[in-house]
Amino acid sequence: MNFIVVLWLIIAMTKGRILIVEDSKQQADLTRELLEKNGYEVVWASDGISGIKTIGTTSFDLILLDLILPDMSGNDVCRWLKLNNDTKGIPIIMLTVKDSLDDKVSSLEAGADEYLAKPYNEVELNVMIYAALRTKALQDELKQRNKQMVELLTKVEFLAITDSLTGLYNRRYFDNVLKKELTEGKRYRKSVACLMMDIDNFKQINDTYGHETGDYVLKEIAASLKTIFREADTIARWGGEEFIVMMPHTDMNGASSPASKILKAIDEKKFDKIPDEHITVSIGVACSGETYNTPDILVNASDLALYEAKRKGKNRIEVAPGE
Repeated sequence: MNFIVVLWLIIAMTKGRILIVEDSKQQADLTRELLEKNGYEVVWASDGISGIKTIGTTSFDLILLDLILPDMSGNDVCRWLKLNNDTKGIPIIMLTVKDSLDDKVSSLEAGADEYLAKPYNEVELNVMIYAALRTKALQDELKQRNKQMVELLTKVEFLAITDSLTGLYNRRYFDNVLKKELTEGKRYRKSVACLMMDIDNFKQINDTYGHETGDYVLKEIAASLKTIFREADTIARWGGEEFIVMMPHTDMNGASSPASKILKAIDEKKFDKIPDEHITVSIGVACSGETYNTPDILVNASDLALYEAKRKGKNRIEVAPGE
């Protein structure tokens, strides 16, 4: 069935709740009787302040608003409602004895959706209400679809920059952030630290226990990294069993503490699925400066330092030459 037809049927079956803001009880009763006869739920407020308070506590699909009220102008009520994010989407139909062109223009400029002079024609009022509710339903549906689209785009963007296994950033995102941070570091003469780390003897874990256990180890180590590094730092899975961390505005002294902490944390960590295994990492550290002044050079320097840590026995930290 056509979507628009379905929407109209929904409107017809669930007529909605209408607020009448009208100082004359006699007029309000006449309008209430008409609306209830056509299946609407109706609430009455006798002045502007009461109307605003009622809208604050009850959800309405449409408002019939008198222009002349004992405490404030209907246009003022309308402006207040249209400025409020919670109520600006509610259709407002002005019902009033004032029917000059200036009055109509003033009310429409205040935010009213329609303007109908009293005494009104019942058929015309019903048509206005139906059209306003139909438009609101379409707008609500469009907002919902837009919200879903934004959520989908956010999810797609998240998937594009993260590693699906560990939830850390991926290599592509890391490269982009490192490039920006190095540019900023040069401008403000601040160092950027780069830590490359690798799980020692990871192939043996995979070969002995299988890839599922290997994935478990990767996720556990990723979780440990998140607890140690700062929110400003960028942690990524570089590939396989390698991780990389970029620490902006950080020199070698600033990088040595978290590097030591992660080395110690993994060395002492108990992995529940393989309690008999002692897992460690090796870490290479480099900081930007005159020698390491581009993303590729800086990452390569930390990688060479990591290689040196592996060569010297693993489970240790090595610093890039010249640092």
